[in-house]
Amino acid sequence: QVQLEETGGGLVQAGGSLRLSCTASGRTFSRYIMGWFRQAPGKEREFVAAISWAGGRKRYADSVKGRFTISRDNAKNTVYLQMNSLKPEDTALYYCAADADLVVPSAYPDAYAYWGQGTQVTVSS
Repeated sequence: QVQLEETGGGLVQAGGSLRLSCTASGRTFSRYIMGWFRQAPGKEREFVAAISWAGGRKRYADSVKGRFTISRDNAKNTVYLQMNSLKPEDTALYYCAADADLVVPSAYPDAYAYWGQGTQVTVSS
């Protein structure tokens, strides 16, 4: 079992930056594939980024490539999402997800067993 808590959301103008953090409970964080997903009102949850156990493999949605960067610090049980050049269409509730059975980062929400409560990101035009 792992519990996830996201922080760092907020209101930012288009073109601005935010860094989201997701801190996990437990002592085996380094064994979890971690992912970020987002959900805008009236839309399905969509993949944003995912990272492997040691951070050597990363995967991004096409819509965020070149603007967002996922990273992790296993000593701090934390995964980050650095978001630059934000656009109004990035507005959503951002969720952190974790799974210990995955061997590679996955873009499918159903592949992740554990989820945080989400942090709101709002980008104004």
